[in-house]
This record gives sequence, structure tokens and C-alpha cells, in this order.
Amino acid sequence: MSGTRVADVLVETLIAAGIPRIYGVAGDSLNGVTDAIRTRPQLAWIHTRHEESAAFAAAAEAQLRGRLAACAGSCGPGNLHLINGLFDAHRSRAPVLALASQIPSREVGSGYFQETHPERLFRDCSHFCEVATEAEQIPGLVESAIRTAVAREGVAVVVISGDVLLREAVEAARPLPLPSAPSAVVPPSAELEALANRLNAAPSVTILAGIGAASAREELFAVADRLRAPIVHTLRGKEALEHDNPFDVGMTGLLGFASGYRAMEAADTVLLLGTDFPYRQFYPSRAHLLQVDLRGEQIGRRAAVELGVVGDVRSTLAALLPRLAARTDSAHLEGARADYQKARRGLDELAADPAPGGKIHPQYVVRLLDELAGPDAIFACDVGTPTVWAARYLHLTGRRRLLGSFVHGSMANALPQAIGAQLSAPDRPVITLSGDGGLAMLLGDLLTLRQHALPVKVVVFRNDSLGFVTLEMQAAGLLDFATSLTNPDFAGIARAAGMLGLAAHAPEEVRPMLAQALAHPGPALVEVTVDREELVVPPKIRAEMVKGFGLFVLKAVLSGRGAEVEELARANWFR
Repeated sequence: MSGTRVADVLVETLIAAGIPRIYGVAGDSLNGVTDAIRTRPQLAWIHTRHEESAAFAAAAEAQLRGRLAACAGSCGPGNLHLINGLFDAHRSRAPVLALASQIPSREVGSGYFQETHPERLFRDCSHFCEVATEAEQIPGLVESAIRTAVAREGVAVVVISGDVLLREAVEAARPLPLPSAPSAVVPPSAELEALANRLNAAPSVTILAGIGAASAREELFAVADRLRAPIVHTLRGKEALEHDNPFDVGMTGLLGFASGYRAMEAADTVLLLGTDFPYRQFYPSRAHLLQVDLRGEQIGRRAAVELGVVGDVRSTLAALLPRLAARTDSAHLEGARADYQKARRGLDELAADPAPGGKIHPQYVVRLLDELAGPDAIFACDVGTPTVWAARYLHLTGRRRLLGSFVHGSMANALPQAIGAQLSAPDRPVITLSGDGGLAMLLGDLLTLRQHALPVKVVVFRNDSLGFVTLEMQAAGLLDFATSLTNPDFAGIARAAGMLGLAAHAPEEVRPMLAQALAHPGPALVEVTVDREELVVPPKIRAEMVKGFGLFVLKAVLSGRGAEVEELARANWFR
């Protein structure tokens, strides 16, 4: 194949797989790849300012498009920077192909400049991680990586030295048809009958539904109606299952509502559908647990279940429904609904318009974003308190999307996820809920917004602290330490980068500035100074938490921080 290099075949294989762009930072060991992309308009190179951002952006694209996305890192530190974003992609089941270039092949094992062993380092965050050492391996190895990432919904890594990329190819790129939809998986009839018998015999049923039930709305609602069962949703299930759901009673877990927790605790039987909800302390203490999941390894992993069946939620519920007897007693459902309305009113009161000149509550900011953003907006929230406010105050309409680091729990995810989201959906508004700590960690990628003219709107919740970490310390009875931040003028930095930069320091400034930013045709940043003492109250207050906060108050007073405790009391912090 005279004139055709290995890198050309690799890039043609990516194009055949339907990958529209690769995120990364150029480097000498990637020169073959970037040069091959240069001559092929079907594949774009998206230059980010950090490879971690590249991996986060690729994962966001994969989640939004439901298709394979790609990122790349040059040898040594370049591809090591991908690891955190790839862990997030892998744990979110986002199909991502990562190209990890390597030092010259003849130098591997010599302790050469920038030498690492990517095939070892990426094992824990991938389903596939193999080294290409010969031209003959391409495109077969790349094809195997792509098929593995798609079939197993996760990360695949191809490690290849820069000199191998520049060798003459020996085989052309192959057509690469990929499956368009997963096959249906239904449990055996006997297991469905056993599940139906348990549900029919239960005096009351609550459903806990996760992201695995996202494609089963119609079937889920039919089963809930037949059983007169309230539906509690997880955070990852929120965007698909909360809207227009007459059986919804909110979330449970650390970020959820008291009503969601109580609906599970009050039930005789809880049916778990497509969820790997991790918090053991929020599973009911006495209810019988039944579980449906496509992944058998997840059944009973978090709490002991009395019956678990393997199947995709949509097909399983469709097969289960004819076996369920129609229930006439709605007392459990109606009680849970009333409880949810009460919890919702309490949360909405916290987001009410503050007094002019008073403190800005973060809940108020998110309520305004929810009102002002379009019906098809894409939100990306940083971990910690921005995720809490997104979970509690954003209404996802069925067209809106919500991205976050909901499983891996990494800081600094929102901005790079927004980059991938905006490139994937250029005609939709993309908005971040960024913590000041999270934004500062990958602050350089504000320049990516400017360089690629991405009209992302970055909303920064500035409280000059690692807010959620502070709360965790105080709940454990510790004095908060090492959580204060000395922050820059984020709005000024945005303006210096060529973006619209606004700063709201008073409640009356928030709405007009958010509206101005959302109407701006290019990238914009709104820095909002929010109340540092805003407390996140979980739906279940455990005795050790009460004891912990009591110890914190005592230690704060004894260490000379009594004025701070008084300020917290004035803010109704101990409610």
C-alpha cells in the first residue's frame, strides 16, 4: 500500500465507525494521527488544553449521542492525563475509544524519556487495552477495540508507538458495521411467574428505577399503575423517568428527598429496576427486595434480594405485565404522593426570591436557570453541591439532558463535559453548574470554548470553599480544614479569554445576568457569589450525623470560632 501509512488506516477505521471528532492535545508521538486527520474533513481534531478534559468531553459526547466517541493522548504524561476522564467514562458506561501513543518502539523497556506502560496503567478503566507493535495489526486491533467499547459500553484503549503510526500500511481500512440497537433479553417464564407471584402477594409495592429503565417509560408506568406503586428514581434515572410521571415521588439517597426515602421504607416490597444505587444506608430496613437487571453481576450487590432476574427492563416488564393482578387499593401510592408534594413545597421555599441586598441562595440560582433555559437545554453539573441543586431544582422535560460525574464522582467534570456536549449538539443551549473549586481545577479549558467558538454558558457558584467537603467534615464532628479557597475574579478571567464575563453579588443581579448570558451568541461566564453557609439536608438524618454536627459546634466554639457558629444560627443552619 505505497504511500498509505498505518495512521491513515487507523483514521479511516475511525471514520468508518462513525466517529466525527477526536479530543486531545497534540504531541510528537501523535504526529501521524494528527497529520492523517488534517487531510480528512470527515474527522475533526478538537484541541483541548488538558487531556483529562479531552476524555471527559468524549464521554459526554458518547452519552449524548449514544454512539462511540474518541480521545487521544501523546506518550507518557499526555496519555496518563486521560486516566481520570476515562475512569468516569468507563463507570458511566460511555463507549469511548482512547488512543494512547507510546515512545519509539525500539526504546520500549529502556527507561527512555517519557516512558510508561499504558497497557498496564489503563487496565482498571477499560474493557480492552492492547498494544499494536506491527503494521499488520491495524486495522484489526482497532476494530476489536471499537467493537468491545460499543458492545460492552465502556472504554477501549489502543496503545501504539509513534514510529509504528508512520510505517507503511499493509492492509486497508475495513467496513465497520456496528449494531444499531441492543437485543432484547427476557428472563425465563418460570422466573417471571415467580416475580409476578411475589408482587401480587405484596400488600404494598414501591419501585426504585434507575438509568437501566430509561427506555422503558411506557412499560414502567403500566406496571406502576397495575400495582398502584409509587416510583422513586435515582439521580441517573432523573432525566428519563421524572418528567410527566404520575407515579413519581422523588429521589432517595444523599441528594434526594425525604419522600423518596419514606416511600421505600413504608413499602412491604421494593422492586429494583435497572439500578445499581450504591448507598446501602438508604435501602429499606424491613422490605422484601426484588430486582430486575440486564447485568446479573449487579443483582444483590448493594443489598440482599429475595428474588433477582436477569433481563432488560423494557422487555422484562412487558412480559411481566400480563401476569400482574390489577390492584384497587391506592392508599400506599396516594400517601407517597402527598408526602412528595409536602417535600417539594419545602424545597421550593428554600429557592424563593431572596430579599434585595441579602445573600444569594444557590437554590435560587438554579431555580432561575430552570426557568430561563430552553426546553432542550443540556446541563452539566460539577460534583458536590452543584449536583445537589441540579438534582433538586432542574426540571428535565424529556428533551433536556443532565450530565455529571455521578458514579466516579470527580471534580472538574462540568466544563469539559459541556465542551463535548456543545460539539455534539451545536444547536442546543449548553449550561454548566460549576463549583468554584471544580472550575479552577481545569480552568484552562475556558480557552477551549473560545478557540472553538463554543457558546457554552458557564455558571460559577462561588462560595470560596470546597462546600460539600466542608459539610462532610462537619457531619463527622470535625472542624473544617483545608477547604477554603482563594479565588480569582472568574468573570475577569473570562473577559480576558475573549468571553462574556459577568459577576452577580446581589440577588437582584442574578436574573438579568443569567438572561444576558443565555442570550449571548458566544461563550459566557456568570460568576454568582452564593451563601457559603447553605446546608444540604439529606432525606435521612442519622444519629451519627446529629452527633457529628454537635461535636463540630462544640469544637468551633472552643477553638475561637463562636462568631461563625452564631452566623450559622442566624442563617437558620441548624433547622
